[in-house]
Amino acid sequence: MDLIKINEIYSSPNYNSQITIAGWVRAFRGNRFIELNDGSTIQNIQCVISDSDKENEIHKKINVGSSLKITGNLIESIGKGQSFEVEILNIEVLGESDPEKYPIQPKKHSFEFLREQAHLRIRTSTFSAVMRIRSKLAYGVHKFFNERGFNYINTPIITSSDAEGAGEMFQVTTLNNTQVDKKNLDYTEDFFGKKTSLTVSGQLEAETYALGLGNVYTFGPTFRAENSNTSRHASEFWMIEPEMAFYELNDNMDLAESFLKYILEFIMSSCKEDLKFLDERLSREQSQKPKNERDEMTLLEKIKFTIDNEFVRISYSDAFEILKNSNYNKKKKFNYLISEWGCDFQSEHERFLVEKHFKSPVIIYNYPSKIKAFYMRLNDDNKTVRAMDVLFPGIGEIIGGSQREERLDILLKRINEMGIDEKELWWYIDLRKYGTVPHSGFGLGFERLIMFCTGMQNIRDVIPYPRTPKNASF
Repeated sequence: MDLIKINEIYSSPNYNSQITIAGWVRAFRGNRFIELNDGSTIQNIQCVISDSDKENEIHKKINVGSSLKITGNLIESIGKGQSFEVEILNIEVLGESDPEKYPIQPKKHSFEFLREQAHLRIRTSTFSAVMRIRSKLAYGVHKFFNERGFNYINTPIITSSDAEGAGEMFQVTTLNNTQVDKKNLDYTEDFFGKKTSLTVSGQLEAETYALGLGNVYTFGPTFRAENSNTSRHASEFWMIEPEMAFYELNDNMDLAESFLKYILEFIMSSCKEDLKFLDERLSREQSQKPKNERDEMTLLEKIKFTIDNEFVRISYSDAFEILKNSNYNKKKKFNYLISEWGCDFQSEHERFLVEKHFKSPVIIYNYPSKIKAFYMRLNDDNKTVRAMDVLFPGIGEIIGGSQREERLDILLKRINEMGIDEKELWWYIDLRKYGTVPHSGFGLGFERLIMFCTGMQNIRDVIPYPRTPKNASF
């Protein structure tokens, strides 16, 4: 008999039918009631051993963590907590589990402990919910762009360009330790014949394809070698980076807003049970905090808030004035006070604009050129660039993007001002020599999106095997 997934049973229970299921034991009560989960849903299914079969020797091998294949009748449940259960006809123990050593017991474990058991934490309700949502979000990303005629491209993971000086990079080399320790490295002896690193962004390469295919996107791993051990930083993470020919800044903002609304609506409709579970988990967690430290909105409210509200669009200069003149700034409630035009906004400022001032998602545009990358299009005022950041409740910036500088002379000037070697970007500069056009794009850290959708507070808990300073286990 073919196996049936537990989520299929919940979707359409066929009472009084014989079924075969397989999964892992989440709980075993009274030597009779087995809570089985196969990973397809947040919900377990109760399987009941008959009284006459309770002394079967095979039942001694059933423990939390063991894997079973069960054949039985699906019947209406007379007990509380479930509408149906499986009346067991046959049990096959596929894999045993020592109850004294199995670390994932049916109790609450700290996330710190579970990170040390990253190979097993997926068997908990929280992490299975998070990873199912991660999977659906990835599908939703591809679905959105595919429906709009975008071409999916794979930009290189190994590169000789640092894109925008976005941070320290992991060097890729076949030189031995003796050679690496030398002050003057001869990269001509290295595998690629030059200095190469793991990519921090696929943007520049994506631009080259946009100026031939029209609209493209890349969705893949990126790397930062920054020694930053915070809850929001990881050494390896995934980036979503669309690039669009003939798009100006307003077009870019329109796409970013429609993308975010689409992906959130998609996840609300396709992951209802998982989101409900995580919403309740987060509400319990929030209730244990002092009132002044609690979030004003629940997880589901934050998602609906983002879907239901039009994104407010405001220039950096106007946002600066609002922040500077706010009571939060005047009463020194900000950790970073707003005083001089040209400062880079922090998460607390971004959240204030979203949650307190506008009570809506916000897009800030036209940032000071001094705090933005060389490739962003310079405005006529010669002091701002056509950059834009999308701000969300509870998180601040979730998307960063810009209209790209398509004018050769101004691009070269910006490159020189920032001390970037033209020779390394000859191919990027060529795009402005041969058929240059207005074009735009943005970047979205996939894990940051997952954190927003799941309510998880640490990036290490939305990646299967996080890579952080001093941690490359598993």
